[in-house]
Amino acid sequence: MRLYKNTYAAVLAGTFVIGQLAAGLAPGTVQASASTLPSATVAAAVTPKINPVVIGSGVTASLENVNIWTQTGGNILTYTVNYSNASGTGANLLRYFSRVVTPGGSVIPGTPVTADALKKKVGANESLQVTYYVNVGQSKSLQGMRIAMYVWDPKAKGYLRQAGNFAIPANYSTTVENGKSLSTMMNNIPVTASAESLQIFKFNSKVYAKVGLSLINKGNKVLGDPGYTAYLVSASGTSFELSLNSTQDGYKIQPQEKKSIYYLTEIPAYLKTDNMKLQFTQKDETLKLELPGASYKLPAATSPNLVVGNGAIKTIIVNSNTIETKLSNASVYADKASASWSFQLELKNTGNKAVTLPTYELAVKSAKGRTFPVNAKALNGLTLRPLEVKVIPLTAAIPLEVEQGTLQLQMIEAVGQDLPAPTAGTDTGGTSGTPAGSGGGNPVTKLTFPVAYFTIPYALRANIQQGQEYRTTNPYGTFSYSIQSIQRYPWKDDDIVIARLKLTNTQSITLSLPELKAALKLDNLDLTSSTELLMDKESAELAPGNSAEIDVLTKIPYAEEFSALNISLYTTENEEKKPFLALSTSSVMNSVAAIDRGGSYTVAEKGKNSKVQENRTTIYTASGTSKIIYTELLMSNEEKRQSSLARLKAYYRTADGQFYEAQSSQSAGLAAPGGKQMVTFWAKIPGALQTSDMSLYLGTGITGSKLSEAGQEATGYVNVASLKLNPVTAVPVQNLGQISIFPYSFSVIRSEGQITEGSDIISIGIDYKLTQDRSYDTDALDHKLVVKITDPFGLSQEKTLALGTDLTEGDNNTYSLSITRSLYKQLGGGSYKITLYDEFQGGRIELGQQIYYLIYKPLPVIVKDEK
Repeated sequence: MRLYKNTYAAVLAGTFVIGQLAAGLAPGTVQASASTLPSATVAAAVTPKINPVVIGSGVTASLENVNIWTQTGGNILTYTVNYSNASGTGANLLRYFSRVVTPGGSVIPGTPVTADALKKKVGANESLQVTYYVNVGQSKSLQGMRIAMYVWDPKAKGYLRQAGNFAIPANYSTTVENGKSLSTMMNNIPVTASAESLQIFKFNSKVYAKVGLSLINKGNKVLGDPGYTAYLVSASGTSFELSLNSTQDGYKIQPQEKKSIYYLTEIPAYLKTDNMKLQFTQKDETLKLELPGASYKLPAATSPNLVVGNGAIKTIIVNSNTIETKLSNASVYADKASASWSFQLELKNTGNKAVTLPTYELAVKSAKGRTFPVNAKALNGLTLRPLEVKVIPLTAAIPLEVEQGTLQLQMIEAVGQDLPAPTAGTDTGGTSGTPAGSGGGNPVTKLTFPVAYFTIPYALRANIQQGQEYRTTNPYGTFSYSIQSIQRYPWKDDDIVIARLKLTNTQSITLSLPELKAALKLDNLDLTSSTELLMDKESAELAPGNSAEIDVLTKIPYAEEFSALNISLYTTENEEKKPFLALSTSSVMNSVAAIDRGGSYTVAEKGKNSKVQENRTTIYTASGTSKIIYTELLMSNEEKRQSSLARLKAYYRTADGQFYEAQSSQSAGLAAPGGKQMVTFWAKIPGALQTSDMSLYLGTGITGSKLSEAGQEATGYVNVASLKLNPVTAVPVQNLGQISIFPYSFSVIRSEGQITEGSDIISIGIDYKLTQDRSYDTDALDHKLVVKITDPFGLSQEKTLALGTDLTEGDNNTYSLSITRSLYKQLGGGSYKITLYDEFQGGRIELGQQIYYLIYKPLPVIVKDEK
């Protein structure tokens, strides 16, 4: 015959109570009336009356609480003798002895347990209890046992005289019957305890037993854990050790408080669960023995249904507090070869104390038993205040070949870390770890058992329509949300796809948004790594009814087509993603807002509000195959403070949908309230391209997830609108008295050309006026003034002059130049033409021309003296 070699030990959530043991072990008395449970149908424990034995003058001994507990070094029988002294003098216990007589005739002296070893005397008119133990070897039953009482008598043979016997009845038992309660003492505090339930669970080919015990603190002090050991004992005597969950360490039970306590252990699948009992023991550290104490007969085992219906609430008990749990907002969409599920686990603490949840494991379970893990870090260790509600967003990826309509969310509690796997044993007793009392030390593993199986309703993720409001609840609050727009526009060799979301606080309290990030998927194209999110930081605090606008954008090849857009907003904590909002849409793209000629583009960003209008658009001739389109925009500061205006980015668009990236020049300086900046854009385009119907795709530049600042290279742009341009072809003037070349005005006051008779040099002087328009802030522009001189022979020569340096500001300045050609020796007068050009980026616009006359200076005539 062999004993169990492994101990099964685990405890479900709850506060644990153990019946009183001797000197601390006595089970107490069984109440058969007022404390009987309403559903009780079983009789009280069978404790037949055993007549007391007179052992001295006025001194009697009575027997109480006889128990036996199997252990490796021999089974230990304990019994308590109650000494009553009715005499007027004290009674010396050193004169009295007890011995256990086994059915086989063995006589074994009883030895006081360590707690009672120093009890030597019973006072006059007092009573005293002493608990003894004996090692009865392999005996497992009390049947046939008797306890003999002896008195020291020098006249008797062996100096001991037998005073009487306690014969233990065949039906003797101290086990509290099911439906009855036990009044006892624990830590010197009165307690009422009763067995509550026995439930059997099956999970992962294993079987678990969950034992419930009810405890009422009848005292006026807080009851703490006395450190007893609990066992589940089968009808055949096989025992399985139970232990406290780590969350129950140092539990406290307030005076008059009632708590339900739950134990859990793994048992063999073949074990019969009829007539099981809950047994408590206490370790005598000095004797290295486990001493048996109170025990409770358990009700018939039941197998609870852990399946939670769609939308139903599952109640779980944590530290005697009730937690309501519910699965909600489940949805799924196909993502390549997987079904991408999202759902939420709602938890509400309906108790009156704060609760910290134990460790749970979550997984999606298919109808065929396959499981797919779900990250449960946000759930584990979560603290819930009384009446507090927390929402835990969860996601799972399930292969498409798995039946998606019958899935369950499996909630598993992980209990303990020192839990052995079961091995086969016999009904000889002993614990299922090491034989009773041996301590144990085998390699162990964590024990897991099911708490609930939440039905996951099959619901395809809703196709969100633009402009419609939807509601969502997540760990940060309850919001309504909508898609404001979805746009697509060019960016270098790619296209930008951008979705604008509106998030509104629907609660009556201010909500704080976390630092959000975003991920976009277009059909099955995952663009998470290139997705950017833009949101005003001040919008992170949402007062009731207030909204935040969120831009989510990414870049795709411009030829890429897609039909569905999946948007995920999330935050990160300790490098772990935590979902905030997920949605899908197949809404069509919004066209970019159009602005008519002469209209204004508005920048509506906090601290950067401004309006932008076209000043002029013109065409520079570059070569026979290309030209330059050039646009000046006036940007007005609408703020009441000096402000750094938004950086603008743009593309030119033709009527047939061709795009040309625009280069830009914009002042880096601050703009005064109401002040204006001149922003210029230009692009080289084919010479044959029609420009009459061109528009400018204009937007606010961004760098990463923020608005671009001066000196930063933009990585994209947002708030794009199409500004209809009004290209104007410059008409050269025939008088150089007033020429505009932004930001300057240039006027030729007069010009004089001279040639001396016989000379090959024409000298030309140009008196001019140059003034700069400083009503606008502008960046340094690459405009140059080209002066072309055409001589009387039709030959020309050019000079490129930088405004402000080669030509200086002033009302009456002179610029001089000369042209040398041998042909000029033949000239006797004539005219020359000055043509002015605005040169920009290699292209030119003729500004005007004017003809001036040469002054011919003949040489002096030398008259010879005839003499």
